[in-house]
Amino acid sequence: MNIFMWILIFIGGITGALSTLYIIGSLFAVLFYKIYRKIKYHASLYD
Repeated sequence: MNIFMWILIFIGGITGALSTLYIIGSLFAVLFYKIYRKIKYHASLYD
């Protein structure tokens, strides 16, 4: 394979990994924020 194909594969892999990490991080951030609000302000977890 030529070098350009390897560059495209590398960029695509990095993009997929970063987007996956962002989604997982956002999921945990929202969960922790909702639990914090539930404990501190007695807010519903569904709001």
